[in-house]
Amino acid sequence: MRIISGKFKNKRIFFPKNIKTRPLKDSVRENIFNILEHSKKIDIQIKNSNILDLYSGSGSFGLESLSRYANEVFFVEKDLDALKNLKKNIENFKIQKKAFLYSQSVFNFLENLNLYERFDLIFIDPPYADKKYIEIIKIIKKKNLLKKNHIIVLHREKKNLESLNIENFNIFEDRVYGRSRIFFGKFF
Repeated sequence: MRIISGKFKNKRIFFPKNIKTRPLKDSVRENIFNILEHSKKIDIQIKNSNILDLYSGSGSFGLESLSRYANEVFFVEKDLDALKNLKKNIENFKIQKKAFLYSQSVFNFLENLNLYERFDLIFIDPPYADKKYIEIIKIIKKKNLLKKNHIIVLHREKKNLESLNIENFNIFEDRVYGRSRIFFGKFF
């Protein structure tokens, strides 16, 4: 795994080699960022944005964002192997002042969040077996964690057929890349 573009282009990303963590493939990440940067349906820029990376794993999405000049990234991950690699990546990239790491479950993080931070972009990449992502999106809305112009990117498995019917939430892009299905949405 490597960074695709920006100031850390081609820099290696360390990731756990266990079956609990499913790294976001470089090709999928590249396609996500192409849509974020070039879609006329998206009115945010990665540059200078505040990003929340939920279920961060080794942090490839947030690291890619920082490489593309995001202002700051909040990483949330509870798996110890993934955390070890994420910390190593943050140190290796020398981005400690822009990367904020939370070692806890996504639900604990969201329920106990007392930040005044609002996010331009939230990336949600739960394990494929985890079906609680709709609840997470609802909590994000309830806690008012999004800026007016925002985007939520959700990574699921292609064969996932669950409905994403959430009040006032608009899925405006739905893409499939190999085994991955990526949803782009926002609240209105």
